[in-house]
Amino acid sequence: MDGIDGTLLSLALFLIATFGAALVAGLAGFAFGIVAAAIWLHVITPVETASLIVGFGLIVQGVAVWKLRNALDWRKLWPFVAGSAFGVPLGVAILDWTNPAHVRAGIGVFLVLYALYALARPKMQPVASGSLRDAGVGFLNGVLGGVTGFAGIVVTIWSGLRGWPKDVQRAVFQPVGVATFIMCAAWLGGTGAVSVQAVELFLLGLPFLLAGTWVGLTLFGRLDEEGFRKIVLALLLVSGLALLGLGR
Repeated sequence: MDGIDGTLLSLALFLIATFGAALVAGLAGFAFGIVAAAIWLHVITPVETASLIVGFGLIVQGVAVWKLRNALDWRKLWPFVAGSAFGVPLGVAILDWTNPAHVRAGIGVFLVLYALYALARPKMQPVASGSLRDAGVGFLNGVLGGVTGFAGIVVTIWSGLRGWPKDVQRAVFQPVGVATFIMCAAWLGGTGAVSVQAVELFLLGLPFLLAGTWVGLTLFGRLDEEGFRKIVLALLLVSGLALLGLGR
């Protein structure tokens, strides 16, 4: 296979990374692209990596949102989605007049410091909020998504600060992340250049993706609230480090 240089080792690494990234996303509700790209970029092209993150990412998130459908509360969701709808265009516009690497580095520093602080101290007291404040958080989430492609991190942090149970947190930040991701893709526009190799890799990886998602969702059901909080914070730390790497 040309897209993965035809070696059995490269194909195995691709499939293992697909399973692992899906497991993490099923468990925590985000970070599929971060985990997958860390290995994929060593065995497939950046264009194929981006295409597969879009295709696989939407499947993983869609399955997880469907699994959590009974916990969805549209009264909680709409301010975040509405805010993101206004934030995404600004985030995309920022790419035209500023250095994206500097923006990513600054956000990466914030995520690293926040995650380390939250991991080092006891659980914080819940933050009070309302629809207007939630819409503001959604706006910042949209801006960050437009600049970096990390479409749900701000809402993920905010859901934790609100002190919601883990099921409620995921039923908020995951669908908002999906909606923001779709909006980012629409604003950025597609090139339409999906290679034959990317399609082949998609079909090969799909069973591993679904298996990893199932395992991750199963493990999520066994997590207590504190365990979920620590996993989310650890992945936010990894996200920040990834952004710092991209910012160099």
